[in-house]
Amino acid sequence: MRRPDDRAASALRFATELVAWVATPWALASHSSLLAALSVLALIGLPTLFSTPGDKANVIIAVPGWVTILLVLLQLAAAVAFSWLAWPSWAAAPVTLLAAATLVTERRRWRWLVSANRLAN
Repeated sequence: MRRPDDRAASALRFATELVAWVATPWALASHSSLLAALSVLALIGLPTLFSTPGDKANVIIAVPGWVTILLVLLQLAAAVAFSWLAWPSWAAAPVTLLAAATLVTERRRWRWLVSANRLAN
């Protein structure tokens, strides 16, 4: 099974990640600047360190596909939840739509990530 062409999904996923990287520390900064900084480290650092072989060119720590899926879901949840906490509804609503679109477009990649014959080729 070949890795699906996910250019559109990648663009949506990256846009959602950017929102998560901005909205999460923005919402947490009023409570703790340390927590805000740690949230950015976690949101950027975890997917950088942990990746599924075949999904990225450089794998630092190899993890199964379901872990990569959970990391994407973490980004999506952070983007949606913290955008609603940090921003007015007119700004947070499009983030929710962006995350929903990302969920839809990620399905093929996620099926591939959890497939048993992912590395057969």
